[in-house]
Amino acid sequence: MANNHYCVIMAGGIGSRFWPKSRQSLPKQFLDILGTGKSFIRHTYERFAKIIPSENFLVVTNRKYKALVLEHLPELKDEQVLCEPIGRNTAPCIAYAAYTLQKLNPEAEMVVTPADHLILGEDEFRNIISECMDFAAKNEVLVTVGIKPTRPDTGYGYIQVSDEQSISKVKCFTEKPNLELAQTFIQCGEFFWNSGIFIWTAKAIIEAFAKHLPEHHSLFTDLQPALGTQHEQEAVERVFAECRAISIDYGVMEKADNVYVRCGEFGWSDVGTWGSVYQHARKDRYANAAPQEGCYLYDTRSSIVQLPKDKIAVISGLKEYIIVDTEDVLMICPRSEEQSIKKFIDEVKYHNGDKHI
Repeated sequence: MANNHYCVIMAGGIGSRFWPKSRQSLPKQFLDILGTGKSFIRHTYERFAKIIPSENFLVVTNRKYKALVLEHLPELKDEQVLCEPIGRNTAPCIAYAAYTLQKLNPEAEMVVTPADHLILGEDEFRNIISECMDFAAKNEVLVTVGIKPTRPDTGYGYIQVSDEQSISKVKCFTEKPNLELAQTFIQCGEFFWNSGIFIWTAKAIIEAFAKHLPEHHSLFTDLQPALGTQHEQEAVERVFAECRAISIDYGVMEKADNVYVRCGEFGWSDVGTWGSVYQHARKDRYANAAPQEGCYLYDTRSSIVQLPKDKIAVISGLKEYIIVDTEDVLMICPRSEEQSIKKFIDEVKYHNGDKHI
């Protein structure tokens, strides 16, 4: 039943790979990096709101982003935003939501999604999610959504399927292989990208925590009586201080024997880097992804430019560059070196503190 269907949006990350536009004070999920007029988290909510009622959403985020979540999703009430005191990766984040939902509705069926993905074929995507929710509810299994790979990308995790069924049992997970192994996966045809979108009942994922992450299960079981009460935040502080940081993939999905995958093609991207923004952005005849107004390009090709509103930029002689200008930071680097952004952040932080981070 639809009233047992819940959507959990994970929205606690900082999005450091989008620095200097994404900051600790305003991270990626609250930005309109693709120029659509809506933030990533707003798109995510609207995508699921067609199949899940607004009162059945939960957002798990860092407590300092609660006001931003409610600003971008005014349909939600305060109690629908679960606040982590510190980031502990996806397993504690999902546990917080699952144990909350189990107390609220023991029959809860959950879809868990990151807040910052791009999905172009939304109707097909919703059909797949609905199919997975039905399958997970009837079989008490853990389901993830796989994406048919278009290239041997080393930045994604891979899922190997056991057969050609619509929803297949998972053979194994492989986290971010090297290029040679990724090429082998593509040629094999049995491997799909791991989207990081999960579907299960609250009961099934809590049983998985009990079996594969017993220390987390113990902590969140002890927390459960305080959930929804005035003592919740104090209890959550204690639990997150004690629980180990671990991803749901490493902690549960790679160990469980009841994991299934539904593979699909619906125009998915995790939009994780400036390079992926460039890939999806509208480009001019010289393959530049730049603002249509205020940006004057000469002998510049295959570059991405992001400017503040009303800023003028004149750029000449650049090939395959990232140029991101904000009120207080300007970053210019080759597209091939975007993996160095973390190094840039560390250097700026060392010399200038958190002011520009």
